[in-house]
Amino acid sequence: MSQELRLLHVHAHPDDESSKGAATTAYYRHQGVQVMVATCTGGERGSILNPKMDTPENQANLAEIRKNEMARAAEILDIQQVWLGFEDSGFPDPDDPAPLDPGVFAAQDVDVAAGRLVRVIREFRPHVVTTYNERGGYPHPDHIMTHKITVAAVAAAADQAAWPEHGEPWEVSKLYYDVVFHRRRWAALDEAMHERGMGRPYAERLSEVPRDPEEQSRLTTFIPCGDFFDVRDKALLAHATQVDPDGSWFAVPTEIQRIGWPTEDYQLVWSKVPTRVPETDLFAGLRHDPADDYSI
Repeated sequence: MSQELRLLHVHAHPDDESSKGAATTAYYRHQGVQVMVATCTGGERGSILNPKMDTPENQANLAEIRKNEMARAAEILDIQQVWLGFEDSGFPDPDDPAPLDPGVFAAQDVDVAAGRLVRVIREFRPHVVTTYNERGGYPHPDHIMTHKITVAAVAAAADQAAWPEHGEPWEVSKLYYDVVFHRRRWAALDEAMHERGMGRPYAERLSEVPRDPEEQSRLTTFIPCGDFFDVRDKALLAHATQVDPDGSWFAVPTEIQRIGWPTEDYQLVWSKVPTRVPETDLFAGLRHDPADDYSI
């Protein structure tokens, strides 16, 4: 049955599919689930975050480089990938935010922009969709806009009266927000490193991040994908302009990550099928006996 299941991740930029949920993707591809990533923008206004790649030539050709990096990551993850074709909004200076250019992704009308994703949903027909929460995971305008158009598109895709030119209606069964970066995970990995005499790599981050009283309720779904962290890391490194191999992404060795926090985590937003939380499968209720589950 797993060969019939389809999973769609909606991301803002190339590299987001590798930094958020890539081990989950590899885990499900190993099971035969069809996985697609819809990338909203080309990341053309991003920065080069790997100092070894920060050259004038790479700066001048960043859009093309990031497109090629995405292709390599998609190959590593063994996924289908589509570009929605919006222009990167850039990350504004929080101390001096400038008005958005009218052509960029975050400045678009949500209901109009959602049409491109409606077409993707109706053509791919995913059972499960993942994206970011209303805060965008972090407050990049493109991440927040990705959240908005995904929620709008999932609803519109099931509406026969909406976007009839984009194909037959399709109802997504479950919608998730990824919760990759959260305090419980950082604390567990920090402690796992400390116990092995390898320092506290997240001590500063933990001191700066306040406790979130809603974090426990947001963490509903834990995918046991530790065996695929190596695939995730290879996909991350494919985005060579964005990921420094000597940087914080790799501060905790993979084997300790598998011990300290061997899952990637999600918030179940809603489900059209019976399920119960906590879950260990994005497809819970779709391939399990509903009689064994509780409705949410």
